[in-house]
Amino acid sequence: METIELEIKGVFLIKPQIFGDQRGWFYETYNEERYKAAGITETFVQDNQSFSQKNVVRGLHFQKPPFTQAKLVSVIQGKVLDVAVDLRKGSPTYGKYVSALLTGENHHQLFVPKGFAHGFSVLEDNTIFAYKCSALYNKASEGSIIFNDPYIGVDWQVENPITSDKDKLGATLKNFVTPF
Repeated sequence: METIELEIKGVFLIKPQIFGDQRGWFYETYNEERYKAAGITETFVQDNQSFSQKNVVRGLHFQKPPFTQAKLVSVIQGKVLDVAVDLRKGSPTYGKYVSALLTGENHHQLFVPKGFAHGFSVLEDNTIFAYKCSALYNKASEGSIIFNDPYIGVDWQVENPITSDKDKLGATLKNFVTPF
């Protein structure tokens, strides 16, 4: 497993070792001991999956304290542009984002620490997205930053994004008071 810390401290791209032969392939999607050795020490308590068509944008979501979540995200089938936005008060990268291309073929994962908003755009039809969370979902603690916030400036790589009504009501970073 190769672990690469991205431009924002604490966000990691994980490239698992793939074992392939004439039958197909195998890899570990998670091994607590190996991830802790790589600096990812969160305990994960909930797994989620979503299914989406091309041009869907989900996010930018987060959970407020005390239900703050770290996430370990991956794609089972299809392709997404995965995005993490730093919302940590006093961080030198506050309001900045990193992104990674995650596919069912490259098997890469992104570790998004607590204090970040997270989202992704779907670049292929029939995409299955999976993620582990370090805290259980709490509806009263959910929050979001609007996906097309001009201050953040994410290029989602989709035309005419399809979003939920709830995601269209996210805060702008300019008017957001971070709880992190």
